[in-house]
Amino acid sequence: MRKSVAIVGTFDSKGEEHLFLKEVIESKGYSTITVDIGTTDVGTFSPNFSVSKLLDINEMERSHVIEVIIEKATELILDLFHNGKIGGIISVGGGTGTFMGTSIMKVLPLGVPKFMVSTVASRDMSQTIGTKDITIMHSVVDMLGLNSISRLILAKAGGAVCGMMSVSHDEDTVLNRVALSLFGFVTQAAENIKFILEENDFEVVPFHANGTGGMAMEEMVEESFFDGVLDLATHELADAMFGGYCGAIGPQRLSTPEGVTTPRLVIPGGLDSAVLEFDKKSIPEKYKDRKIFFYDFRSAIRLTVAESRILARTVADKLNKSHNPIKILIPLRGWSEDDREGDALFDPESSHAFCETLEKSLKSDITVVKVDCHINDREFAREAVDMMISMIKNNGK
Repeated sequence: MRKSVAIVGTFDSKGEEHLFLKEVIESKGYSTITVDIGTTDVGTFSPNFSVSKLLDINEMERSHVIEVIIEKATELILDLFHNGKIGGIISVGGGTGTFMGTSIMKVLPLGVPKFMVSTVASRDMSQTIGTKDITIMHSVVDMLGLNSISRLILAKAGGAVCGMMSVSHDEDTVLNRVALSLFGFVTQAAENIKFILEENDFEVVPFHANGTGGMAMEEMVEESFFDGVLDLATHELADAMFGGYCGAIGPQRLSTPEGVTTPRLVIPGGLDSAVLEFDKKSIPEKYKDRKIFFYDFRSAIRLTVAESRILARTVADKLNKSHNPIKILIPLRGWSEDDREGDALFDPESSHAFCETLEKSLKSDITVVKVDCHINDREFAREAVDMMISMIKNNGK
């Protein structure tokens, strides 16, 4: 039996639009479950669930009403999903409706179709989407009832979610999965590691360590998607110190919660520097005396000895609180593209300060291995892969 599509929205203000979606989806042979998340029970049609009727919201301020409706609707959607009732979700909204709809969608696992038709889709959607596989469609016109343009947009949206629901993809061969973090300064290392892992019949799932990528990886680690984590690019933590380009991480980056036993190999990829948005013509005064690698519209500043010690303590604190098996692999000849002898970011004193502080700060059961290679050398990739495979096969040891 086909699972239903959940249609979630503020039916008090967008009732006609959601009813039209319901008709389109049902005309494609899919059943629907309608969930009204409006703040009043005035709507164009009677939904399967009216969240406001399940709550006592009469004396609440608007912001609190929205908060409790999202919380209750999230519980309802999760319950419907876990009971096999729904296999996808769609919503239509303006600013508030988009915020509410996507907040609810985010609780569903990766791969479950999540479709948002939004009047504000042309704005920055980074916080709205976060780390989730939400599809956003710009409504182009505002949603104030139906007209020939809005019906066209909504018909396409309804057809799209049905198409997504109709597709399933099962792998013929299931390989052990390794999550691999990477970013531009260690691209060669990532390519080397990926090639060697695949030669050994492992599937590599890469994550761009740009803030969002690292956080998405952590969420999927917690959901047990992987057999191992090869955390090559921990650079996000350096950027977080400076409010840098890739620094938009949360406290869970590099921290594994209790109950998750996925082994992690940690490498200081990019921890030599922080990437900031300036070029040769716009160097901030406070960085003019620093070692700088000019990349494009972004530039990397080398961390000082003092900053490296602070960063090492941050890394150690996170790893000490983690509950999964951890090992650390450090390349002694440089941690990024321009961190080689003779290059702009090369500073062995700063790197040594990081390593020394890290080793002193780590709990005794975390092993640190050092190799006389640069991070982008193929020999280093071989060492990293050998350690990762050993950890996977030997329960982290």
